[in-house]
Amino acid sequence: MIRFLLSLLILFPCFLWAQDAEIFKPDSIRRTIEARQISTSLRLDGHLSEAEWQSSTASPSFTQIEPFQGKKPTQHTEVKALYNRQYLYFAIFSRDSLGKKALRATDFKRDFNSRQHDFAGLVFDGFNDKRNAMALITNPYGVQRDLLSFDDLFYDIDWDGLWRVRTSRSDSGWVAEIAIPWSTLRYPKTTSTVQDWGFNVFRSRRLTNEQSSLSPYPRSFSAMRMEYAGILKNLQPPPPKPNIRVQPYLLASYDHYRNFDPSIKPKDTNYKLGGELKWAINPNAVLDLTANTDFAQADADRQVNNVTRFSVFFPERRQFFLENASLFGAGVGPNDDLSGGNMRVQPFFSRRIGLDDSGNPIPIDFGGRFVYRSLKRNYGALLMRQRGVGDTPATHFFVGRFSENFGKQNRIGGLFTLKNRPDGTNMTSTIDGFFRLSESHSLNTMLVHSTTTSTRQQGFAGFAQYFYTTNQYKIWWTQSIVTKDFNPELGFVSRTDVIGTTPGIFFYNRGKWLPFKKLIRAFEPGLMTELYHQASTGKLIERQININPIWLNFQSGGFFGYLINPTFQRLTEPFQPLGVEIGLGDYHYVRHQIYIGTDQSKILNFNADYNWGSYFDGKLNSLDAKLQFAPLPHLSITGRFNRNHFDKVGENQTTTNVDLYSVEGRFALNPRLQLIGFYQKNSENTSQNYNIRLSWEYQPLSYIYVVFNHRGFDTLSHLKRTEDHVIAKISYLNQF
Repeated sequence: MIRFLLSLLILFPCFLWAQDAEIFKPDSIRRTIEARQISTSLRLDGHLSEAEWQSSTASPSFTQIEPFQGKKPTQHTEVKALYNRQYLYFAIFSRDSLGKKALRATDFKRDFNSRQHDFAGLVFDGFNDKRNAMALITNPYGVQRDLLSFDDLFYDIDWDGLWRVRTSRSDSGWVAEIAIPWSTLRYPKTTSTVQDWGFNVFRSRRLTNEQSSLSPYPRSFSAMRMEYAGILKNLQPPPPKPNIRVQPYLLASYDHYRNFDPSIKPKDTNYKLGGELKWAINPNAVLDLTANTDFAQADADRQVNNVTRFSVFFPERRQFFLENASLFGAGVGPNDDLSGGNMRVQPFFSRRIGLDDSGNPIPIDFGGRFVYRSLKRNYGALLMRQRGVGDTPATHFFVGRFSENFGKQNRIGGLFTLKNRPDGTNMTSTIDGFFRLSESHSLNTMLVHSTTTSTRQQGFAGFAQYFYTTNQYKIWWTQSIVTKDFNPELGFVSRTDVIGTTPGIFFYNRGKWLPFKKLIRAFEPGLMTELYHQASTGKLIERQININPIWLNFQSGGFFGYLINPTFQRLTEPFQPLGVEIGLGDYHYVRHQIYIGTDQSKILNFNADYNWGSYFDGKLNSLDAKLQFAPLPHLSITGRFNRNHFDKVGENQTTTNVDLYSVEGRFALNPRLQLIGFYQKNSENTSQNYNIRLSWEYQPLSYIYVVFNHRGFDTLSHLKRTEDHVIAKISYLNQF
């Protein structure tokens, strides 16, 4: 069946369906924008009324990326650039024939979801290495999104740069006026007074789900693929010099515990002083220092009801660890195309620092991070000290990273982690590589060795991952292995003692044969196979064939898909999903899944995943549904419901429902003053958690937070435990 479906997906389209666009090479003549120097300072208001804007030259016309690669956009976009000794200024006029009525935005969250907003973005390659990119993006209401990209492969999506934007909306479209301090940008020190940078501008119009850019690139890539970038000409930036950013904070907290261990104070009040220092030593090197580190403002984790045999991966949410995370990243895991299946092997996972296994914070006394990036090589080091608490002694963490760039976007690197405490040391040593064989072919590899001194155990993990990506196909094969004694205490692994084989293919078709062209943009069937053998015995322990005969992407951005998943499970040890006991043995079952989603940028939008069918020795029906109501960008309310209905499953033939409810609200006066609330209830342990956070960015990247956290749950003895925390925090950023 697998061979037949692969043949069908690869060969049948070649005979019957004409393809609409190809992967093209970068144009030898690059699109350009010329920046003009001014002696005045501009008032940032989003209206472009100053004479300097009126007399500056607009950019060349944009080119459409989506839905018709290479065509002329339906809406015109103009970009202008000015600069003085302090700032690089940009004006982006996103014209729209429907004016303000066409604009889409569902919230004021920084680093907003790009599928829910109109937006325009700038991408800079100040070193002209065609590998590193800095992206600054805004929506029509001046909400900011920024990120760092490396080879259009690794991303620091939670990096926050210091820049300002103001916007205005009219019957002609929307305008973004942007001011970027030179100290935020990264560029070389040269003998020439004039510099030209790699540069691109891109725009998304959500009403028609249309994307366009100044310099065109294939739609299967992103605007961060800098070999396709244009040029920003005639820049005369001040010589780069060391700049320092200091951000101290003061925090007061009140804690109240009920029915906890007597060693825990029922009530406690604390005060805390700490902060961070960032020193951009030169354009290539940055040093970050932190003392008495605090993450009170970070988003609370959302509970997940997991019915698989793989550990749940909770993403990092703390700003200090998010910045430059891509440099220290090495590993394989599931992403949007499931190229790693459910396996994830990551030798360094920053949540192992300052958090326990339940996500509760452990104080961090101090730490530092040094990062160096250049055209030829990248390296960095992270050192942290975690305070001793109760029976847990003080712990020191060290991570070292090095990678050498060569050829066209190839790299080989190494990663070393060390976790040291009085009762022993855990270490991992990693070698990894990425090889872009051509525009469409790439290979990603990693080998990891772990050692634990207290147990004298040593383990091994590794993977090789091949990708073939075009506008018509995405084909991959991932081979991974994790031995029984592999133990990365400063990393994350979904499962040990396993060999994973996860090939797959997606076919992206936009042929003229598709019916309802005004409704349907693409037909994207796929096949994703997951085979897992026990590494110590070689026996097959799990097989899942994800057959995806129907996947429709709609012109609006919505989608509909159907999957059927024949599955085999060999349980060599008991399994307890959500408290249901399942015994040892071999199990064959088949599950079905339906995915449906509406246009996420609409006032009312919905998406759901419903799956049903046999499950081990019984049946399981699962629903995960989310509904968002956003009548204004200032107000957004999202409700989510997850139900797992077990029907005669396991040794006790259990029939039960396990429900997880959540509600999230975001209320914003503007992008800088917001009130966010989150509530979640889980019937598995009758837990109830909520988090309320008031955030005011009173000046760029300086904040006042007031946070209230509540957590309540039943213990095994049916005793109700609750904890409440009230936190007030003020931080101040000064860059000089």
